[in-house]
Amino acid sequence: MDDLGGLLELLPDARTPKSWVRGGDGLVGWGEVARWTGSGPDRFADADEWWRSFVAGTRVLDEVGAPGTGPVAFASFTFSDDSPGSVVVVPRVVVGRRDGHAWITEFSHGDGPSVVHAVDPVRPSGTLRYSDGLLPVDRYRAAVAEAVRRMRAGELDKAALAHDLIAVAEAPLDPRHLLGGLAERYPTCWSFAVEGLVGATPELLVRRTGDVVESRVLAGTMWAASPGEGSLGERLMGSAKDRHEHALAVDSLTSALAPLCASLDAPDVPDVLTLHNVSHLASDVRGRLDPVAPASLLLLAEAVHPTAAVGGTPRKVAVDLITELEAMDRGRYAGPVGWIDSRGDGELGIALRCAQLDGPVARLFAGCGIVADSDPDTEVREAAAKLVAVRDALEGD
Repeated sequence: MDDLGGLLELLPDARTPKSWVRGGDGLVGWGEVARWTGSGPDRFADADEWWRSFVAGTRVLDEVGAPGTGPVAFASFTFSDDSPGSVVVVPRVVVGRRDGHAWITEFSHGDGPSVVHAVDPVRPSGTLRYSDGLLPVDRYRAAVAEAVRRMRAGELDKAALAHDLIAVAEAPLDPRHLLGGLAERYPTCWSFAVEGLVGATPELLVRRTGDVVESRVLAGTMWAASPGEGSLGERLMGSAKDRHEHALAVDSLTSALAPLCASLDAPDVPDVLTLHNVSHLASDVRGRLDPVAPASLLLLAEAVHPTAAVGGTPRKVAVDLITELEAMDRGRYAGPVGWIDSRGDGELGIALRCAQLDGPVARLFAGCGIVADSDPDTEVREAAAKLVAVRDALEGD
């Protein structure tokens, strides 16, 4: 159909909007016709089975036939196997745009169209009060120091530790305000919203388009206040610590994907991704799935989550260390988030630069990859720089 304008501007109200938008393209949704919730180590496979069963029970008229058309669900999974709250939601209405083409998908039970709707004004956050989360800065610094000690003792190579911050408003927060602010500030990131988790991630965990699988690995970060000479990109490329951290993340991803692929390519040298306030080392990985039994998007996510970028190396040792040192439930922070269609295609990013909204309360998260050469004070400053992205968007007019 004709272009409808900005996708985020179509979201009608503050009741759990769904979004996966980057640079004006992507998907938004509202309403709900079905959902799956679950937890445990089999949550990806369970969600995949539920989604296949749901799709099999629908009658579809798809006049577009592109990825993201037909039945579409938005998904958000917890970081930890033991954490409750993984969810797959099927919206009543989805509006999409890709490469200049726009479309609407609507579920109908014979009760008339719901595409035409009034859009409630977006509510700014107003005055915010901040307080410590479950893991405040002083304990985060101590956790980083202990992780470094164990790495230098040879127990593991890397762990990605995070901490949280609480923001409280005087009235319920409108997720569209945070979503729009992040999309404006970070147009090259994927702006997402699923069940109150709102953020803008630069990291694509996995994309499936037919037999093609793609991923963008980010690991190794510098920000404007980082000490040193030269541009951020030059310092990143010349940093042995950041290059080592990045290599661990790329190896983690390719090792997990390789058994599911007929071919897989990763660059020998990373690029530099420059964002509004930080720069990352980035590698784009691309492969072709096993043609005999191509894995769906959710089963690909099961294989690769958590990568070394947000978990660590070795995976189990790192995740156990995260559980011990953070001593908090991350919820869906650093878990896969995105969308899937009826063909098993879709995109899942890693839920970074995000906040979980619950009425007037926002729980913000930020984390860093820790290796043996990490300095606890530097990692604290890096996490603070990453929190700026969400704080600025949450506070903006």
